[in-house]
Amino acid sequence: MLWIKAFHIIAMVCWFAGLFYMPRLFVYHAMSVDETSRERFKVMERKLYRGIMMPAMIATLALGGWLAALNWQAYSQQYWLQIKIALVAVLVVYHFLCGGYRKKFLRNHVAPGHVFFRWFNEFPVLILVAVVILAVVRPF
Repeated sequence: MLWIKAFHIIAMVCWFAGLFYMPRLFVYHAMSVDETSRERFKVMERKLYRGIMMPAMIATLALGGWLAALNWQAYSQQYWLQIKIALVAVLVVYHFLCGGYRKKFLRNHVAPGHVFFRWFNEFPVLILVAVVILAVVRPF
């Protein structure tokens, strides 16, 4: 079980790295004025989303589900886990929002400006803080 937990944490760290970096790329992409820069950001965003974020999200969810299933009888009664699962569901929505913005940039559709993405970038930090506190402190 500790190996599963270790790989779950590793996958989660990789997923959050992508969730923190993708909106930062959006900031720079929204600020870019030349075609060469825009094309470079499109490639970077595609590689980050498909090569790191998506596999890391799938691994995080699969390993977390596996951990929960190992002792579901006990975990299903604990509110901290139920709240954590709800926050992870919100994070999955955020992940796919990033994918949607990536597609808008890919098609050169006007997306929100760089200021929006600077604020958008802060959201996963709040989820990370809450999830870590729930998993470690287990306040409920």
